[in-house]
Amino acid sequence: MGGTFEIQYTTNREKTSAITKILEKDGLASFVAYDQIDRAPEEKARGITINAAHIGYSTKKRHYAHTDCPGHADYVKNMISGASQMDGAILVVAADDGQMPQTREHLLLAKQVGISRIIVFVNKADLVDQEVLDLVELEIRDLLIDFGFDGENAPVINGSALLALNDSYIPDPERDLTSPFMLPIDNTFNVPGRGTVVIGTIARGIINKNQEAELLGFDTCIKTIITDIQVFKKSVPQALAGDNVGALLRGIKLKSVDRGMLVCAVGSEKLSNRFRATVYFLTKSEGGRSKPILTKYIQQLFSKTWSAPCRVDLDDSVGMLMPGDHGEIYITLQWKMVMTTGQSFTIRENNITVATGIVTETLESIVVPTTLGKLSL
Repeated sequence: MGGTFEIQYTTNREKTSAITKILEKDGLASFVAYDQIDRAPEEKARGITINAAHIGYSTKKRHYAHTDCPGHADYVKNMISGASQMDGAILVVAADDGQMPQTREHLLLAKQVGISRIIVFVNKADLVDQEVLDLVELEIRDLLIDFGFDGENAPVINGSALLALNDSYIPDPERDLTSPFMLPIDNTFNVPGRGTVVIGTIARGIINKNQEAELLGFDTCIKTIITDIQVFKKSVPQALAGDNVGALLRGIKLKSVDRGMLVCAVGSEKLSNRFRATVYFLTKSEGGRSKPILTKYIQQLFSKTWSAPCRVDLDDSVGMLMPGDHGEIYITLQWKMVMTTGQSFTIRENNITVATGIVTETLESIVVPTTLGKLSL
């Protein structure tokens, strides 16, 4: 990528559009109108962000793969997928509303997927006086500290998308360029006459054009060849960890690919539906459950760009886990997926986050109980 640097931020559509408009003056970006970022008909109809979108632009310091994620509470699951691809985040808070219920959940999930630096952008600063702005800033800094972020030093910017680009607060991330490559799939489409293209941010390694690969996930393992790589509509011979790419796969039909699958180096990853993990169950005051968790607890698990029904089993020596408890659990997924040691996940119940955890061991697959099949995606 010629020494360029890619970092992912989360903000909202109007600010994303403003950033591209400002940078267009210096030839560093192509302007994207805010009503073109929400491409899905349901997004335009409802006037809210549902899916994550990727916009590419540059400043004099860096090249950015900008991930714009939904803030609406109904679409937190899509925010989880977007956040899994980020190095830093811009948290957008409306000055006239302050923090919303989903703000706390977004910070929890951001922390869970490994984001360590957050810039706060207070939107609509022209609608309130300085006293309100000071109060919003104080509340947000306290909230950042509550969730383990550096609330004292995090930049808080009022009402200027341009100032939000001055991001020396977020350091250049270190990329793993030596491990076998892994590309979690965030989206997919068909190019007539050419084949299936998968889109995502490379988690590690280097992808080369005409490299052999495997498509893994949802009980599927298919060998393929990456016949083309594009980074923001430009064909390139290789792409590095951190790049948001489109990869053309040879011999793969569109119906064979689902969001949440991954493309990786041949033989580098293993499918399983059984894992050991450590987990923390949120308390009622943190937005979690009020009742204890018993073995054979079935809910939806989210990790990286995918989600799947899962069953949580406790060790025989543990009768239950209470909200607020840390513990060891066994996870059984409805489908065989790739989950590596140290991979984070979130469990949600009735549209609220109830647990966060980390995989500690991959176990041998087992036959999935039919009760898991009753949970819909």
